[in-house]
Amino acid sequence: MKIEILPSLLAADFGRLADEILRAEASGADALHLDIMDPHFVPNLSFGPDVVALSRRVAPDFYRNVHLMMSRPDLYLEKFASAGAQTIQIHVEADCDLHTELRRIRALGAKPAIVLNPETPVERLYPYLDEADEVLVMTVHPGYGGQKFIADCLPKVTWLRERRPGLDIMIDGGGNAETIPLSAKAGANQFVAGSYLFKQADMKSAVADLRGRIAGADAK
Repeated sequence: MKIEILPSLLAADFGRLADEILRAEASGADALHLDIMDPHFVPNLSFGPDVVALSRRVAPDFYRNVHLMMSRPDLYLEKFASAGAQTIQIHVEADCDLHTELRRIRALGAKPAIVLNPETPVERLYPYLDEADEVLVMTVHPGYGGQKFIADCLPKVTWLRERRPGLDIMIDGGGNAETIPLSAKAGANQFVAGSYLFKQADMKSAVADLRGRIAGADAK
């Protein structure tokens, strides 16, 4: 499986977003993770399609992975696809027909992905695994960056890997040099890191270090 590291723009300096996007691209990371929040689904509000469009304009070759933490993502899929989202992740807990919306994401030219919150049983994902190119297992409660990693979510990653050996499985929340290798050992191959990467003076070295730690975890 291809290993991918994704800096989360939620942890960037919002006063310097363009520079922060370029810094993430220059780090050697594989994609930019953009957390879109509505205050009905989570207790926070982040940004919208304009920031996705900014990312495409500033760094057109830097892949855009867009996570919709929204009660009704179905109302906004076209807007985010038009803004430049290349993968669109929607929650299994969302209030819409997930089969329909995963197919619609693909029809819009983006990769469809499904997301699971920490308190939701992993079995809820099973009906959608053949329609999603990627699964994101949240390892914090969505809404804010900088939270503590919930290790009890890792068996969900292993459950998914056992049933879909070729599936891209992402973790998001509390990702750092200690927790990301644990996630790799559980079976994840895509890793979001926000606060940990954006606080680094040398993000490039931090990304390289994470790759080495992931490789070491895979070898054990």
